[in-house]
Amino acid sequence: MNGLPSERSYDVVDPERALKYAIRHHAGDRVQIVEGVIEPMPAGWDHELAADGIRRQLSDRVRELDCVMGSGDLDLPGSSNWYVPDVAVVPAALARGSGALLSDQTLLVTEVTSDSDADTDRVVKRRRYAEYGAPLYLLIDRQDRACALFSEPGALGYTRVAGPLPFGEPIELPEPFGLRVDTSEF
Repeated sequence: MNGLPSERSYDVVDPERALKYAIRHHAGDRVQIVEGVIEPMPAGWDHELAADGIRRQLSDRVRELDCVMGSGDLDLPGSSNWYVPDVAVVPAALARGSGALLSDQTLLVTEVTSDSDADTDRVVKRRRYAEYGAPLYLLIDRQDRACALFSEPGALGYTRVAGPLPFGEPIELPEPFGLRVDTSEF
């Protein structure tokens, strides 16, 4: 042996690509990557109740916009992040045949806090969604019993914020939605 790397060397591995490959091919529970850490997705019924409340209120408008709503994968290329939002709205044409979409391909991203990840949703994801161009970020904070809508993303964060509004006060989603969300059931 001459000590030189062979043509089949495994020395050159892109850690971001390897980590995201592992997540996409993970067997078992649904997981996401937040700042390089693999995290399980919470599945409590209270959590699902809040996410379902948003889905029900948006469903008619989502169909009118020829979009799809769900919790599909969002890649944040160039970072060690791979998110699975609680609810995202994306154009149906982009969802077809797609494994993961980018934040700037969404119309709305919604996260519902859980005891285990509230600060991640409040701080880390809000910053990253803005950095990667998600136009609207709706945070349903079950611990603080409040909602906030972040809009006008940029590299330094969202420049507009509506809220936090206590549960029970409606929150206005701007166009293309143009509707008022009832937060009393969260």
